[in-house]
Amino acid sequence: MRFAWTEGPTTGKTYEHSFREDGTVDFHEVTPGAGTVQQEVGGRQESGAAPKPTKPVEYGAFRVTDDVFIVSYLSNEGYTLTVALNFDDSSTAGFASGAKEWFPLKGTFEVVE
Repeated sequence: MRFAWTEGPTTGKTYEHSFREDGTVDFHEVTPGAGTVQQEVGGRQESGAAPKPTKPVEYGAFRVTDDVFIVSYLSNEGYTLTVALNFDDSSTAGFASGAKEWFPLKGTFEVVE
């Protein structure tokens, strides 16, 4: 899935997420249209043709209605992402938080293969 953020601290950024049936997810930032990937490495952003492997983390997901799901995970960097995915209109809204930070987020998503 590709999340494109329109509100919040990651406005304008797109992240590709791979949710696996074993309950793990990995993700990386994607530069739309450029065919390159932006990824944080050692506290700095690097560009490249392909993402560097990331260590998958566990996620949880629940069906709220036929069209809405909630998904949440704690990244290796210590941030939690919790979002509602509306498959009726491809919108997403939720929250990102760390030990001392909390941010509301809004955006869109698409399923990619």
